[in-house]
Amino acid sequence: MTLVAKIFNVLGWRRSMKPKTPAAALLEWYDVHRRALPWRAPAGGRADPYRVWLSEIMLQQTTVAAVGPYFEKFTTRWPHVAALAGARDEEILAAWAGLGYYARARNLVACARRLAADGFPESEEGWRALPGVGPYTAAAVAAIAYDLPATVVDSNVERVVARLMAIETPLPAAKPEIRAAAARLSPRERPGDYAQAMMDLGATICTPASPACGRCPLAPFCVARARGIAAGLPRRAPRLARPERVGAVFVARRKDGAALVRTRPARGLLGGMSEFPGSDWSDAPVGVEAAPLKLDWRAVGPVRHVFTHFALTLDVFVAEAPGTAKPPPRARWVAADALAREALPSLMRKVARLAGL
Repeated sequence: MTLVAKIFNVLGWRRSMKPKTPAAALLEWYDVHRRALPWRAPAGGRADPYRVWLSEIMLQQTTVAAVGPYFEKFTTRWPHVAALAGARDEEILAAWAGLGYYARARNLVACARRLAADGFPESEEGWRALPGVGPYTAAAVAAIAYDLPATVVDSNVERVVARLMAIETPLPAAKPEIRAAAARLSPRERPGDYAQAMMDLGATICTPASPACGRCPLAPFCVARARGIAAGLPRRAPRLARPERVGAVFVARRKDGAALVRTRPARGLLGGMSEFPGSDWSDAPVGVEAAPLKLDWRAVGPVRHVFTHFALTLDVFVAEAPGTAKPPPRARWVAADALAREALPSLMRKVARLAGL
């Protein structure tokens, strides 16, 4: 040992050694800083494929904070896939209400029944054959639940990789390049931990705005940081303005508190969910002429809701109906104490609040 090394050793100092690969650096960081999430197995524990799959479906285009209460509710009520598969569609849609992107709930039902009948696949390809399971979800379940090598790329991973490799092509055109880079970076050892580490890094340090590069375990490898452009990546193509649509919605209540609702068609936007009757959504405003019953309707204001591909403004009308009023076709009266159990999406919950339900 040289004299200088002995001096450093006596003083308790250690020369920091850069890990050989980004994956090694990231896994070292993850072993200390991993998030405690309700669907995540403890360190060294075996992941439950049911909980991994359920959480990944819920997390599609939704935040961890929003998913947490729903995940706890679902796993308490349906603790295994057989229980979920045996539930009625209406029960699952009602429990999902408020989480958004309701096609996921319909696919969840179909997938649960396939899993209960055929068992859980143990390959990425097997998962991709199931309803509602795309390339990302299949890779995530394969890696996290079975520790199989897989390239897991969500929005967090896209951001980390775009910065790490300084990929300046705007999204979405950059997606193939980012995926290819992610595949090169993904290790064959501990692929499940690595996938979750990338997600944690993107959620807590390599954030969209003001990334904490000084605390990042990948800082020594990050080309964008070296160039001073990390905060500006990934670049995005200019977004087109969302089209605007309008319509009217009608909240009828009887004196006993029952409200008039109907179920939307199974296919299409908000398919199978409950709603208050209303007009079609178009670019032309409508009024009480679209009402489902001839009542003394009064306007109480608009509600606005932004969907992925368009923004919607609904004029809300309310009226009191006689106790003898018969519901129009496809509609039904729902008792006041049962309304909370209806599968009302977020849009209709906004309507209910404005209408004073």
